[in-house]
Amino acid sequence: MAKAKTAKALYRCSECGWQTSKWVGRCGECQTWGTVTEAASATPARVVSAGAVTSPARPIGQVDVRSAQTRPTGLDELDRVLGGGIVPGAVLLLAGEPGIGKSTLLLEVAALASTGSRGAAGPAGAEEPAGGNVLYVTGEESAEQVRLRADRVGAITDRLYLAAETELSAILGHIDSVGPGLLVVDSIQTIGTAEADGAPGGVTQVREVAANLIRVAKERGMTVVLVGHVTKEGAIAGPRLLEHLVDVVLYFEGDRHSRLRMIRAVKNRYGPTDELGCFDLSEVGIVGLPDPSGLFLTRREEAVPGTCVTVTLEGRRPLVAEVQSLVAKSHLPAPRRATSGLDTSRVAMVLAVLAQRCKISMHEQDVYVSTVGGVRLAETSVDLALGLAVAGSTVEQALSTSLIALGEVGLAGEVRVVPGVQRRLAEAARLGFKHAVVPRGSLELADGPLKRADPQLSSYEGMKVMEVDSLQQALQVAFTAP
Repeated sequence: MAKAKTAKALYRCSECGWQTSKWVGRCGECQTWGTVTEAASATPARVVSAGAVTSPARPIGQVDVRSAQTRPTGLDELDRVLGGGIVPGAVLLLAGEPGIGKSTLLLEVAALASTGSRGAAGPAGAEEPAGGNVLYVTGEESAEQVRLRADRVGAITDRLYLAAETELSAILGHIDSVGPGLLVVDSIQTIGTAEADGAPGGVTQVREVAANLIRVAKERGMTVVLVGHVTKEGAIAGPRLLEHLVDVVLYFEGDRHSRLRMIRAVKNRYGPTDELGCFDLSEVGIVGLPDPSGLFLTRREEAVPGTCVTVTLEGRRPLVAEVQSLVAKSHLPAPRRATSGLDTSRVAMVLAVLAQRCKISMHEQDVYVSTVGGVRLAETSVDLALGLAVAGSTVEQALSTSLIALGEVGLAGEVRVVPGVQRRLAEAARLGFKHAVVPRGSLELADGPLKRADPQLSSYEGMKVMEVDSLQQALQVAFTAP
């Protein structure tokens, strides 16, 4: 008689939820040591019978969408990223490094939401956000610490309620008593429940806490904002399941030594994911920056070798930014390549194209490249400005302070057209730039129907636009420009 097969033991990572049938010392997903433990035996799937429905199915055209309309938060830069504001019943996840200003931002949003007033950057005549009770739950700080921050940023209102709790059942009790329209939980990794195994912050605890808060949010039409920790690599800590459960995932970025803060959406079920919001963080709070282009430039009267200005697109917003480069004699067997604010692989590619196609050798030189103001430029349109900045630093020749360059550089040394040339040139002309180096064919795009449909795009016609085919030609044109 054959023996029945026994169920295999299942091992799960307590950090990210990765599963395996054999024990290993290091997680195969998040590469963390000592987090894989035996979870449970595999059980066969259970058959579920049909039950009562909560609401009958109906034609999609008869579904009322008025309750899902966005409501302004009071901070225009945050509303830009969210696609107009917050949606009742939505669950948002805000992640960022420690000390970046997440709590300050959310405390400002909570105060504005409770009073129904706009922030300092709100335009006159804009729609006012609806006020209501707001519950701010802190699991990392005491209520007194949050009160001190609220005094500093001016976030003291009668309808903003504060609770210091780490137990899910206590938070649900506060929700029943306060009845908030907005709930802020800072942070999700500090909240636990006795109904689930493990310590707070683990896979089981985070999944259970998030599932209950999402259920309450959908039932009450309450917006929930969850604060999440990040790993050393900058990713959201904890199980990736959390990102799939929530409706919106936001990243709060910035250099802790700078006042500039940026927020971008990587997931948004109610709006775009390519917008960028800029804020100014100071001792008195956080204020939106509707025109941040000047923060990414160095104001100087005389040209300096190794600098070049470009225009990048963040969603529909053009940002003028400066790329700086320093090429110096190396005393090391392997010359150093250091980058800040730019993609390391793109920098290495542009350096290789300069050496092979333009005969600018840097094999015995240390190369340092960075951006101004702490902005991160990941778009390929920065390639041309990067190449001009590195070449200028190598030959000790400065570019004109009134010149911008934009274009993608290919491995053959060609310069390719980038999207949104019209908006980029219009923004550069608005800031006073007189010359532009662009890929061949950009003017045909600028003279198309989009220009005639938008009269604001004619503002770049006062610039001298020089089209180039290759990086070598761009070097000749740029360094001879007045």
